[in-house]
Amino acid sequence: MIDNPRSPRVRAVAKLAKRGARADTGLFLLEGPQAVDEALRYRPELLVDLYVSVSVQDRLADLIALAAAQGVEAQPVRDNVLEAMADTVTPQGVVATARHLSSDLDAVLAAGPRLVAVLEEIRDPGNAGTIIRAADAAGADAVLLTGRSVDMYNPKVVRSTTGSLFHLPIVQDLELEPTLDRLRAAGVTILAADIDGGELPDLGERLAEPTAWLFGNEARGLLDEHVALADASVRVPIYGHAESMNLATAASVCLYQSAFAQRARA
Repeated sequence: MIDNPRSPRVRAVAKLAKRGARADTGLFLLEGPQAVDEALRYRPELLVDLYVSVSVQDRLADLIALAAAQGVEAQPVRDNVLEAMADTVTPQGVVATARHLSSDLDAVLAAGPRLVAVLEEIRDPGNAGTIIRAADAAGADAVLLTGRSVDMYNPKVVRSTTGSLFHLPIVQDLELEPTLDRLRAAGVTILAADIDGGELPDLGERLAEPTAWLFGNEARGLLDEHVALADASVRVPIYGHAESMNLATAASVCLYQSAFAQRARA
Protein backbone atom coordinates (compact mmCIF):
# COMPACT_ATOMS: atom_id res chain seq x y z
CA MET A 1 0.00 0.00 0.00
CA ILE A 2 1.37 3.41 -0.99
CA ASP A 3 0.05 5.99 1.45
CA ASN A 4 2.48 8.92 1.22
CA PRO A 5 1.55 11.43 -1.52
CA ARG A 6 4.98 13.07 -1.21
CA SER A 7 7.05 9.93 -1.70
CA PRO A 8 9.70 9.93 -4.48
CA ARG A 9 7.78 7.27 -6.39
CA VAL A 10 4.57 9.30 -6.39
CA ARG A 11 6.44 12.42 -7.46
CA ALA A 12 8.14 10.54 -10.29
CA VAL A 13 4.75 9.46 -11.65
CA ALA A 14 3.32 12.98 -11.31
CA LYS A 15 6.30 14.45 -13.20
CA LEU A 16 5.25 12.52 -16.32
CA ALA A 17 2.72 15.29 -16.91
CA LYS A 18 5.77 17.28 -18.10
CA ARG A 19 7.33 16.65 -21.51
CA GLY A 20 10.88 16.82 -20.14
CA ALA A 21 10.24 14.00 -17.67
CA ARG A 22 8.62 11.90 -20.39
CA ALA A 23 11.62 12.41 -22.67
CA ASP A 24 14.08 11.59 -19.89
CA THR A 25 12.34 8.39 -18.78
CA GLY A 26 10.76 7.12 -21.99
CA LEU A 27 7.51 6.78 -20.04
CA PHE A 28 4.11 8.45 -20.17
CA LEU A 29 1.05 8.68 -17.97
CA LEU A 30 -2.21 6.79 -18.45
CA GLU A 31 -5.33 7.71 -16.52
CA GLY A 32 -8.71 6.06 -16.19
CA PRO A 33 -10.04 2.52 -16.63
CA GLN A 34 -10.72 2.87 -20.38
CA ALA A 35 -7.17 3.85 -21.34
CA VAL A 36 -5.63 1.22 -19.09
CA ASP A 37 -8.00 -1.47 -20.39
CA GLU A 38 -7.08 -0.69 -24.00
CA ALA A 39 -3.38 -0.78 -23.17
CA LEU A 40 -3.76 -4.15 -21.46
CA ARG A 41 -5.71 -5.61 -24.37
CA TYR A 42 -3.64 -4.25 -27.25
CA ARG A 43 -0.16 -3.37 -25.99
CA PRO A 44 0.33 -4.97 -22.54
CA GLU A 45 4.09 -5.10 -23.00
CA LEU A 46 4.19 -1.32 -22.73
CA LEU A 47 2.74 -1.11 -19.23
CA VAL A 48 5.27 -0.60 -16.45
CA ASP A 49 3.28 0.14 -13.28
CA LEU A 50 -0.40 0.19 -12.42
CA TYR A 51 -1.87 2.00 -9.41
CA VAL A 52 -5.45 1.62 -8.19
CA SER A 53 -7.20 3.55 -5.42
CA VAL A 54 -8.34 1.29 -2.60
CA SER A 55 -11.78 2.93 -2.78
CA VAL A 56 -12.44 1.53 -6.29
CA GLN A 57 -10.71 -1.86 -6.10
CA ASP A 58 -13.96 -3.81 -5.90
CA ARG A 59 -15.53 -1.90 -8.78
CA LEU A 60 -12.46 -2.48 -10.96
CA ALA A 61 -12.00 -6.14 -10.12
CA ASP A 62 -12.21 -7.16 -13.80
CA LEU A 63 -9.52 -4.67 -14.79
CA ILE A 64 -7.26 -5.82 -11.98
CA ALA A 65 -7.79 -9.45 -13.06
CA LEU A 66 -6.98 -8.57 -16.68
CA ALA A 67 -3.80 -6.85 -15.54
CA ALA A 68 -2.79 -9.88 -13.48
CA ALA A 69 -3.37 -12.15 -16.48
CA GLN A 70 -0.96 -9.94 -18.45
CA GLY A 71 1.64 -10.06 -15.70
CA VAL A 72 0.96 -6.55 -14.38
CA GLU A 73 0.36 -6.20 -10.65
CA ALA A 74 -2.15 -3.55 -9.57
CA GLN A 75 -0.62 -1.67 -6.66
CA PRO A 76 -3.12 -0.30 -4.12
CA VAL A 77 -2.78 3.36 -3.16
CA ARG A 78 -4.67 5.79 -0.96
CA ASP A 79 -7.04 8.14 -2.77
CA ASN A 80 -4.89 11.18 -1.96
CA VAL A 81 -1.85 9.40 -3.40
CA LEU A 82 -3.62 8.72 -6.70
CA GLU A 83 -4.78 12.34 -6.78
CA ALA A 84 -1.16 13.43 -6.41
CA MET A 85 -0.11 11.17 -9.31
CA ALA A 86 -2.90 12.12 -11.69
CA ASP A 87 -3.01 15.02 -14.12
CA THR A 88 -6.80 15.39 -13.88
CA VAL A 89 -8.64 17.27 -11.15
CA THR A 90 -11.02 14.38 -10.52
CA PRO A 91 -9.16 11.14 -11.36
CA GLN A 92 -11.08 7.92 -11.92
CA GLY A 93 -9.12 5.79 -9.47
CA VAL A 94 -6.58 4.31 -11.88
CA VAL A 95 -3.18 5.57 -13.02
CA ALA A 96 -0.53 3.66 -14.96
CA THR A 97 2.86 4.35 -16.48
CA ALA A 98 3.73 3.02 -19.92
CA ARG A 99 6.70 2.96 -22.26
CA HIS A 100 6.67 5.06 -25.40
CA LEU A 101 5.37 3.30 -28.49
CA SER A 102 7.92 2.37 -31.14
CA SER A 103 6.60 3.46 -34.54
CA ASP A 104 8.48 5.05 -37.41
CA LEU A 105 7.73 6.34 -40.87
CA ASP A 106 9.69 3.55 -42.57
CA ALA A 107 7.40 0.93 -41.03
CA VAL A 108 4.28 2.90 -41.95
CA LEU A 109 5.34 3.19 -45.59
CA ALA A 110 6.47 -0.43 -45.80
CA ALA A 111 2.93 -1.52 -44.87
CA GLY A 112 1.45 0.20 -47.93
CA PRO A 113 -0.86 2.71 -46.21
CA ARG A 114 -4.17 3.67 -47.82
CA LEU A 115 -5.36 6.27 -45.32
CA VAL A 116 -3.14 8.50 -43.20
CA ALA A 117 -3.69 11.65 -41.12
CA VAL A 118 -0.85 14.19 -41.06
CA LEU A 119 -0.99 16.82 -38.31
CA GLU A 120 0.94 20.05 -38.88
CA GLU A 121 1.18 22.45 -35.95
CA ILE A 122 -1.84 21.03 -34.14
CA ARG A 123 -1.37 22.59 -30.72
CA ASP A 124 -4.54 21.74 -28.83
CA PRO A 125 -4.18 18.38 -27.04
CA GLY A 126 -7.91 17.68 -27.22
CA ASN A 127 -7.97 18.20 -30.98
CA ALA A 128 -4.91 16.02 -31.53
CA GLY A 129 -6.31 13.21 -29.40
CA THR A 130 -9.73 13.40 -31.04
CA ILE A 131 -8.22 13.27 -34.52
CA ILE A 132 -6.20 10.19 -33.51
CA ARG A 133 -9.42 8.62 -32.23
CA ALA A 134 -11.29 9.52 -35.43
CA ALA A 135 -8.46 8.15 -37.59
CA ASP A 136 -8.62 4.90 -35.63
CA ALA A 137 -12.40 4.71 -36.01
CA ALA A 138 -12.17 5.36 -39.76
CA GLY A 139 -9.66 2.54 -40.17
CA ALA A 140 -6.68 4.75 -40.96
CA ASP A 141 -3.28 3.13 -41.19
CA ALA A 142 -1.32 5.77 -39.28
CA VAL A 143 -1.26 9.25 -37.79
CA LEU A 144 1.84 11.38 -38.41
CA LEU A 145 2.65 14.48 -36.34
CA THR A 146 5.18 17.12 -37.30
CA GLY A 147 7.58 18.49 -34.73
CA ARG A 148 5.47 21.64 -34.46
CA SER A 149 2.50 19.67 -33.15
CA VAL A 150 1.65 18.84 -29.55
CA ASP A 151 3.43 15.89 -27.93
CA MET A 152 1.39 12.73 -28.48
CA TYR A 153 2.18 11.68 -24.90
CA ASN A 154 0.73 14.84 -23.38
CA PRO A 155 -1.76 13.51 -20.78
CA LYS A 156 -4.65 15.42 -22.38
CA VAL A 157 -3.83 13.93 -25.79
CA VAL A 158 -3.66 10.45 -24.30
CA ARG A 159 -7.01 10.88 -22.54
CA SER A 160 -8.67 12.28 -25.67
CA THR A 161 -7.69 9.23 -27.71
CA THR A 162 -9.62 6.99 -25.24
CA GLY A 163 -7.24 4.14 -26.00
CA SER A 164 -6.85 4.62 -29.77
CA LEU A 165 -3.21 5.48 -29.06
CA PHE A 166 -2.64 1.72 -28.79
CA HIS A 167 -4.52 0.73 -31.95
CA LEU A 168 -2.57 2.23 -34.84
CA PRO A 169 0.94 3.52 -35.58
CA ILE A 170 1.55 7.11 -34.50
CA VAL A 171 4.79 8.84 -35.44
CA GLN A 172 5.78 12.28 -34.17
CA ASP A 173 8.53 14.89 -34.56
CA LEU A 174 8.52 14.59 -38.35
CA GLU A 175 9.50 17.28 -40.86
CA LEU A 176 6.52 18.10 -43.04
CA GLU A 177 7.94 18.43 -46.57
CA PRO A 178 10.15 15.29 -46.57
CA THR A 179 7.30 13.32 -45.00
CA LEU A 180 4.86 14.35 -47.71
CA ASP A 181 7.48 13.61 -50.37
CA ARG A 182 7.92 10.10 -49.05
CA LEU A 183 4.17 9.51 -48.87
CA ARG A 184 3.76 10.67 -52.45
CA ALA A 185 6.64 8.45 -53.58
CA ALA A 186 4.77 5.54 -51.98
CA GLY A 187 1.75 6.25 -54.18
CA VAL A 188 -0.25 8.25 -51.64
CA THR A 189 -2.18 11.36 -52.73
CA ILE A 190 -1.81 14.37 -50.42
CA LEU A 191 -5.03 16.30 -49.70
CA ALA A 192 -4.76 19.49 -47.66
CA ALA A 193 -7.77 20.49 -45.58
CA ASP A 194 -8.03 24.20 -46.34
CA ILE A 195 -10.86 26.72 -46.16
CA ASP A 196 -10.06 27.99 -49.65
CA GLY A 197 -9.98 24.56 -51.27
CA GLY A 198 -12.51 22.82 -53.48
CA GLU A 199 -15.54 21.18 -51.91
CA LEU A 200 -15.04 17.73 -50.47
CA PRO A 201 -17.93 16.03 -52.35
CA ASP A 202 -16.45 17.16 -55.67
CA LEU A 203 -13.45 14.86 -55.25
CA GLY A 204 -15.59 11.87 -56.15
CA GLU A 205 -13.58 8.78 -57.04
CA ARG A 206 -10.26 10.43 -56.12
CA LEU A 207 -11.16 9.71 -52.50
CA ALA A 208 -10.91 5.99 -53.18
CA GLU A 209 -7.18 6.28 -53.86
CA PRO A 210 -4.55 5.94 -51.12
CA THR A 211 -4.74 9.28 -49.35
CA ALA A 212 -2.95 11.30 -46.70
CA TRP A 213 -5.05 14.10 -45.21
CA LEU A 214 -3.03 17.12 -44.10
CA PHE A 215 -4.57 19.12 -41.24
CA GLY A 216 -3.21 22.43 -39.95
CA ASN A 217 -3.28 24.71 -36.95
CA GLU A 218 -6.61 25.25 -35.19
CA ALA A 219 -6.48 29.05 -35.37
CA ARG A 220 -4.99 29.79 -38.78
CA GLY A 221 -5.05 26.51 -40.66
CA LEU A 222 -2.21 25.57 -42.99
CA LEU A 223 0.32 28.09 -44.25
CA ASP A 224 0.13 28.78 -47.99
CA GLU A 225 3.48 27.10 -48.56
CA HIS A 226 2.21 23.97 -46.85
CA VAL A 227 -0.99 23.90 -48.89
CA ALA A 228 1.21 24.13 -51.97
CA LEU A 229 2.90 20.87 -50.99
CA ALA A 230 -0.38 18.96 -51.42
CA ASP A 231 -1.85 17.51 -54.60
CA ALA A 232 -5.14 19.29 -53.91
CA SER A 233 -6.74 21.46 -51.25
CA VAL A 234 -10.19 20.60 -49.97
CA ARG A 235 -12.77 22.12 -47.66
CA VAL A 236 -15.75 20.64 -45.88
CA PRO A 237 -18.77 22.65 -47.09
CA ILE A 238 -21.05 24.22 -44.49
CA TYR A 239 -24.67 23.95 -45.58
CA GLY A 240 -26.19 25.50 -42.50
CA HIS A 241 -25.50 28.76 -40.70
CA ALA A 242 -22.50 27.73 -38.57
CA GLU A 243 -19.66 30.25 -38.79
CA SER A 244 -17.04 27.51 -38.90
CA MET A 245 -16.36 23.90 -38.01
CA ASN A 246 -14.12 22.57 -35.23
CA LEU A 247 -10.87 21.14 -36.59
CA ALA A 248 -11.37 17.69 -35.11
CA THR A 249 -14.93 17.52 -36.50
CA ALA A 250 -13.79 18.54 -39.98
CA ALA A 251 -10.93 16.02 -39.82
CA SER A 252 -13.39 13.29 -38.87
CA VAL A 253 -15.57 14.11 -41.88
CA CYS A 254 -12.59 14.05 -44.24
CA LEU A 255 -11.21 10.77 -42.92
CA TYR A 256 -14.60 9.07 -43.07
CA GLN A 257 -15.28 10.30 -46.61
CA SER A 258 -12.06 8.61 -47.68
CA ALA A 259 -12.92 5.49 -45.69
CA PHE A 260 -16.37 5.27 -47.30
CA ALA A 261 -14.92 5.66 -50.82
CA GLN A 262 -12.10 3.18 -50.26
CA ARG A 263 -14.37 0.53 -48.82
CA ALA A 264 -16.93 0.98 -51.60
CA ARG A 265 -14.23 0.24 -54.15
CA ALA A 266 -12.73 -2.73 -52.25
